[in-house]
Amino acid sequence: MKKAIIIGASGAIGSALSAACESAGMSVVRLSRPEIDLTSEASIMAAAAALKTQGYFDLIFVASGILQTPILQPEKTIKQIDPEHLHTLYQINAIGPILVLKHFASLFDPEKSSIFAALSARVGSISDNHLGGWYGYRASKAALNMLLKTASIEYHRTHKSLIIAGLHPGTVDSKLSKPFQANVPKEQLFTPEFAAQQLLQVLGNLTPEDSGNCFDWSGEKIEF
Repeated sequence: MKKAIIIGASGAIGSALSAACESAGMSVVRLSRPEIDLTSEASIMAAAAALKTQGYFDLIFVASGILQTPILQPEKTIKQIDPEHLHTLYQINAIGPILVLKHFASLFDPEKSSIFAALSARVGSISDNHLGGWYGYRASKAALNMLLKTASIEYHRTHKSLIIAGLHPGTVDSKLSKPFQANVPKEQLFTPEFAAQQLLQVLGNLTPEDSGNCFDWSGEKIEF
């Protein structure tokens, strides 16, 4: 039986991913606060250490992410940039996931095929940015993409069958997207369950040659 770790399992996508993995016959470890805190390296390190007795895992998926807080909203103009907000976005969307890889990589068998994935976003693509705005969210996802790409190069030397990827789930009906759904066509607003199934299908079609890249829910490669 294959084994997976879903981080952010209490969120809409993380919960749906956990259920989808279990439906596919996988054994799933669900992690969310308080088991793991992406703003604390000590917490991430402790969570990884606690799982070492369970042997190797086939999939580790970071399904956590943040777009806004009750106080701060996505920036429409550079005048709205707030350093505290930027720090929070970078911590959750970029720094946290790469620290998970740093400490959880030992849970992958270097000799077998395995996957590390994290939720990215199409708006993190620099070449695809035609509208502007959302400075912090865009930048934090672009940073995540670069971190994953860089890590993929390093791990290819020791884990040749490890696939590292960023995934864009599309616009999913969740707390994160709720305030921004008004202009989203009905057919482009996905349920968490649909998004989860699509993401798992995309992961199943990736090869080690795809490692370091970002893909959307349909399997299309997103250029950086």
